[in-house]
Amino acid sequence: MESFSLILAIVVVTALAFDFTNGFHDTANAMATTISTGAMKPKVAVAMSAVLNLVGAFLSVEVANTISKGLVDESGIRPEVIFAALVGAILWNLLTWLVGLPSSSSHALMGGLIGATIASAGVGAVHGDVLVTKVLIPAIAAPLVAGIAALLATRLTYSLGKKADGKASAKGYRAGQIASAGLVSLAHGTNDAQKTMGVITLALVAGGAVAPDSDPPMWVILSAGIAIALGTYLGGWRIIRTMGKGLTDLRPQQGFAAQTSAATVILASSHLGFSLSTTHSVSGSVMGAGLGRKGGVVRWSTATRMFVAWGLTLPAAALVAALAEYVTGFGSWGTAVVAVFLVASSAAIWKISRREVVDHTNVNDTDDAEPAGVVTTAMAAVTPPPAGTATEDPVPSFPAQAAAERTPSTTTTV
Repeated sequence: MESFSLILAIVVVTALAFDFTNGFHDTANAMATTISTGAMKPKVAVAMSAVLNLVGAFLSVEVANTISKGLVDESGIRPEVIFAALVGAILWNLLTWLVGLPSSSSHALMGGLIGATIASAGVGAVHGDVLVTKVLIPAIAAPLVAGIAALLATRLTYSLGKKADGKASAKGYRAGQIASAGLVSLAHGTNDAQKTMGVITLALVAGGAVAPDSDPPMWVILSAGIAIALGTYLGGWRIIRTMGKGLTDLRPQQGFAAQTSAATVILASSHLGFSLSTTHSVSGSVMGAGLGRKGGVVRWSTATRMFVAWGLTLPAAALVAALAEYVTGFGSWGTAVVAVFLVASSAAIWKISRREVVDHTNVNDTDDAEPAGVVTTAMAAVTPPPAGTATEDPVPSFPAQAAAERTPSTTTTV
């Protein structure tokens, strides 16, 4: 059994707190499209996602090993460094959750770990080749690959379903969306829960509790899986609203194509040990699905804000973590100051969020209409809407979607 010091126990608890925020921050990745199209009720959807996240945590440890053994030089890392990294990651997760932006929890964690490591041991302690090949390149490639796959899958789905019976196809797409959402949840557990496993294992190595190059102990796998499952069950409704309604208006065919494409990319990356952002993959697939339907919509103002958040995630989390590491360097009282700051900041963000509550009762409510711009107008010129909806979309939407379609839409077509 591992021997624990007080600081090591604090690091483990903080890592599980990050895993908890990761769960509610990334629930939208799996369930936003399913909820927005009405394929599942919101509370049922997040419950299913939570269970499958827990199951996925036990399927692989490749990503955990990438973090615990590959990203930074574990021989030069103290538990306080891990703690500082988690502080940066948690605060970025909470800030982006507050404004409803689907940023990457994975990159927040990577940024925090890099920033704290550099502040403690210098740039040489970060393995640049691993950072580039297994973090940065997948960060750019994943949304592109998932987006293109979702666009093509959406086109294929509509093409194959032109002559299908409406009611039968509606049931089929509903089942397909539920299955693909479950696959994304499972994939999320295999990728994101492992990141916390890797961080805890790195802390255990740094604290001398386990031998270097060790795989995550079973209790680490179990606790990380439970933490992310609990966070997932709480929903993260603000980001679900953005992903499901803020980026584009999805129909069941598009939701199925988007989720299936994203799940394929995530599972493949987990198998290869890439520390992939599920947020990037799912966001890319949602936008690809939006562009895949003629007359579909993508709200580029929301997408632009999201891209900016993606670009800021690594440096912002790294900066906060570096400052936290500097303060912890003053000793136990410095660590206590950072811990109090983390708790107080988290409480303040939660209190601010109560001014406008978003939950399962209003998650599909949005009045975010985007005026026509240069990009939208140009896309509409080369991809005009079909003359009639019967040819393009013979499958009726689910009840929530059907009600929306009976109301004239003011959303700009792409």
